[in-house]
Amino acid sequence: MAAEVIKEKSMILQKEMIAKLFDDLSSAKDTGKKVVYTFVPGNLSELIHAFDMLPVYPEINALQSGMRKQSGSYIRDAEKFGFSEDVCTYVKCDIGMMLNGNIGPTGKKLPDPDLLLLSYTGCFTFMKWFENLEQLYPGVPVAMIHTPYQEGGKITPEMTEYMVKQLREDVIPKMEKVSGKKYDETKLKHILEDAAKTEDLIVKIFDTTKNSPSPIDAYFAGVYYIGPINIGFRGTPESVEYYTELYREILERVRLGLGPVTPEGEVTERYRLVVEGPPNWTSFREFWKLFYDHGAVIVASSYTKVGGLYDDGFRHDSTRPLESLSEYCMNCYTNLNLPQRISHLKKCVTDYRADGLLVNSIKSCNSFSAGQLLMMRAIEEDMEIPVGFIESDLVDPRYFSYSNIKNRLDSYFQMLEQRKIITKEIKQNIPAQTGI
Repeated sequence: MAAEVIKEKSMILQKEMIAKLFDDLSSAKDTGKKVVYTFVPGNLSELIHAFDMLPVYPEINALQSGMRKQSGSYIRDAEKFGFSEDVCTYVKCDIGMMLNGNIGPTGKKLPDPDLLLLSYTGCFTFMKWFENLEQLYPGVPVAMIHTPYQEGGKITPEMTEYMVKQLREDVIPKMEKVSGKKYDETKLKHILEDAAKTEDLIVKIFDTTKNSPSPIDAYFAGVYYIGPINIGFRGTPESVEYYTELYREILERVRLGLGPVTPEGEVTERYRLVVEGPPNWTSFREFWKLFYDHGAVIVASSYTKVGGLYDDGFRHDSTRPLESLSEYCMNCYTNLNLPQRISHLKKCVTDYRADGLLVNSIKSCNSFSAGQLLMMRAIEEDMEIPVGFIESDLVDPRYFSYSNIKNRLDSYFQMLEQRKIITKEIKQNIPAQTGI
């Protein structure tokens, strides 16, 4: 029988925060709150809060449906509606959910949008997704901010200026019209100050995996830790309180020398991995168990950077509010070019002393999976570390093959174990260096 996981204060805080958000959403039409549908990568949650509006994230709804085992039926309904098998399963799940009443995780209906805010960040699917939402919600205004791709590997002043122009001339005027409120830059600056505090804390939290043993799993547990940032709380006092408490709890685990907590209790660290790509949501616990049964702990992952890459020092800057929002959008992981992604993963392997890199290639997510084989080859050749490859999907249960993934992971962990044995033997046989 699995050990009962004791809920720490941070877990309770997160549950209360998210429950309140969905309660506010379910009563939005009664309270007069305006609702903005938008996306996690490149999200402008601070700007949404500056107008006292509420955010809804369709891909969050999709992954929550996957974890609640509801995505399969939603996807089939979307396919009957005319969507191809090859379309992103987040899109199909979201459309299917809307076709079935748009019931949220609390069992209450989510409100229709008052504004569709499309922040395009490296995923062409987002544009087609919003075309479908525009058809489902005729008459709802659409604000699109086109985010330049980091083709040259850096953000130029011209790119920032282009983004700010869109915010000033299109996004903000539409927000003013929908909300009935004027843009208040002073209010936005205060929100950005809390955003920067939250970003400082999330970097410190994920940096604790540099310890041995790592006190947390930066992939399977990491998706819970990034939840409040990605569901619209970045820039709120609640987020600062939550991450302050979470960091305190993790530091206590470091002090006690404890490893990560799993659904079946604490895991003893044997292998340290970096993982590229999103997780599978429909069989999340089964997927996680395949790792912790082998003592495999993920010490860094690219997916936890999907809503913002703060490792290299980016913070929202209250002294440059619109410029800062623009640079945040351009600095999301899916908006980086392949050399940048390779460099980031290599740095993770080095900084977090990983034993290997594992890629979970998502069938229907081109923004992640395109180029992964190239990335794997480059890292394997440059760093001479074991690289593994598995395939699954985001929320389509038809594309999670437990036996296939288990076989591949078993083989990969055997390779890691053999490498450990060889490395140990080499160290034991190296004669001690002596001075002359």
